[in-house]
Amino acid sequence: MINACVLKEITGLVVIVTGAIIQSNYYHYSNFVGDNFWTAPIVLIVIGSIIFVVACFGCCGAAKESPCMIITFSIFLALVFLAEIGIGIAGYYKHEELSGILEKGFNKTLDSYATDKGAQEAWNLVQSEMVCCGIKGPEDWEPIYKNDTVPRACCHRMPVGVNKCTREYASTEGCFSKLSSYLGSKSLILAGIGIGLAIVQVSEEKGG
Repeated sequence: MINACVLKEITGLVVIVTGAIIQSNYYHYSNFVGDNFWTAPIVLIVIGSIIFVVACFGCCGAAKESPCMIITFSIFLALVFLAEIGIGIAGYYKHEELSGILEKGFNKTLDSYATDKGAQEAWNLVQSEMVCCGIKGPEDWEPIYKNDTVPRACCHRMPVGVNKCTREYASTEGCFSKLSSYLGSKSLILAGIGIGLAIVQVSEEKGG
């Protein structure tokens, strides 16, 4: 019993760290996906914290042979199991709807780019980090600049002596496909962790 509790404490810490990493990786792209889209990593952190606390209850209950604490431990385990399944479903659902949300986010921030400083910062960030340009390519910037000029963040390797970033020197790959793939992998990780934890928990219960 105590060994199982210690294992769950470690599992809780792993879940907390994983949720925190995913949250930090995507958060600065919230201009394109919205603040509410990625609530699952936060929930994952909360679930990890609950698992850790519940495991402490179980360990203390087993050590003191307290029926009340052991029953509390069992009830919380059932609730955690349901939450893990919920995380898995949420991660898969978010993966499925990501493309549509990203498309709207990209179009909205591109349309407001000329007057919205937040949109400018978001585009500079994604184009620099993802090594991309525009939604589908550099030509997406033509309605904004009215010529072949593109944002400086589009040009990652400029020839010596060239100071103007144009489509000739810009990255040819659009940001939509790159960011969609990047964030999509994070949502699948969420789904895998949620379902994986539930399966491990069921296996431990059967083995115990």
